[in-house]
Amino acid sequence: QVQLRESGGTLVQTGGSLKLSCTASASTSGFATLGWFRQAPGKEREQVARIGRYTEIKAYADSVTGRFAISRDGDKLFLQMNSLNREDTAVYYCAARLSGSTDFTIWGQGTQVTVSS
Repeated sequence: QVQLRESGGTLVQTGGSLKLSCTASASTSGFATLGWFRQAPGKEREQVARIGRYTEIKAYADSVTGRFAISRDGDKLFLQMNSLNREDTAVYYCAARLSGSTDFTIWGQGTQVTVSS
């Protein structure tokens, strides 16, 4: 099974920018959708952004629209985050939905993003 690994999480100041990367251990040709999720302490996990593997159609959570941008380059997935605020502090996960599946079933281990003032 393909494994996903996130990188790029770190401590950043309010208003700053950060780019997360997600690398797959093998081809992502069997994926239908790739996405970024996040989970803050005491909160449920939420989908931040997603992109169709072949359609390239993108969608964003309302809370990040206009600030975050998801992109894909081959088997790598990225999340460009701008104008960060403290509410963006969370563990960020990349995930994949396989073709024919309704759920995201392949997950990375997560990378911590902390936004401080």
